[in-house]
Amino acid sequence: MEEHIGKNFPEPTVETEAYWQGCSNHQLLIQQCRECGHYQFYPRIICTDCMSRDVEWVKASGRGNVKTYTIIHRAISQAYEKDTPYVVALIELDEGPMMMSNVIGCTPEAVKVGQEVMVTFEDWSDEISIPKFTLVDAD
Repeated sequence: MEEHIGKNFPEPTVETEAYWQGCSNHQLLIQQCRECGHYQFYPRIICTDCMSRDVEWVKASGRGNVKTYTIIHRAISQAYEKDTPYVVALIELDEGPMMMSNVIGCTPEAVKVGQEVMVTFEDWSDEISIPKFTLVDAD
């Protein structure tokens, strides 16, 4: 976990605490409205579809596809230098919401729009695990 020293660690809030606890348990949690069934990410206190306050945390499938991506060649700080080049992607989860994350476990050139991905977790500390994605089928 020392390899993550100096990186931008998330700071859980009241709205995101359950999400980060799920990540710590290697479960990708998203919110679902109990009134209209709408799934949403990032965490909010109301449903973005019907404005209900009756939202709950549910375990997502952890699968999705790459909507778009970029390859980062220049680290934002020395803490990220050894990670370059790396992929930052917009992932559309099978449940519908989009989330930004990294695609790991392959060369950056292997990532393509439309590819299916699956969540994995990087433990950055005892409290924080970061969801990242791997390609399901790299041709």
